[in-house]
Amino acid sequence: MMKKILLISTLATLANLAQAQNYNLDPSHTYPSFEADHMGLSKWSGKFTRTSGTVVLDHNAKTGALDVKIDATSVDFGNAALDQHVRSADFLNVEKFPVITYKSRAIHFAGNKPASADGDLTMMGVTKPVHLTINNFNCLIHPRLKREICGAEVVGEFQRSDFGMNFGLPTFSPTIKLSVQVEAIKAE
Repeated sequence: MMKKILLISTLATLANLAQAQNYNLDPSHTYPSFEADHMGLSKWSGKFTRTSGTVVLDHNAKTGALDVKIDATSVDFGNAALDQHVRSADFLNVEKFPVITYKSRAIHFAGNKPASADGDLTMMGVTKPVHLTINNFNCLIHPRLKREICGAEVVGEFQRSDFGMNFGLPTFSPTIKLSVQVEAIKAE
């Protein structure tokens, strides 16, 4: 009888491992940051301070999904005048388009870890494909929350002109480089 209970318990554990796991982005540890050209003289770095979203990972099937929402009004360069300008119709036009989204179409694995994502970035009412590279992916049991938490650095780039942000072109380069510090907590 004991062997039968142990076998059922082991099979139940394996079935759980085979299922996709859901995670919620931790808004206090997830900051999409970016780098933009300033007339070829310097690079300005900014970030968005309010994000939300979900991650789904199935390590056995090597599949997953990423769904991120960024509050465009939370853009922060550490320069109030520049923040206001970037929120204006010249750039993000946050009055009309207050949310930026990224939805993956595919997550690609290298071994047992996600290594990249192909998805769609929607900004200012325009949707374009953006490839993201996932670096330093790691999971552990959070010592305080007692739940699994995963983190990574996600990088990519896009052309802001593809989304209608043409202010300052061609003096300013249209290339925007992304670097997103992300942590996600396993859903209960």
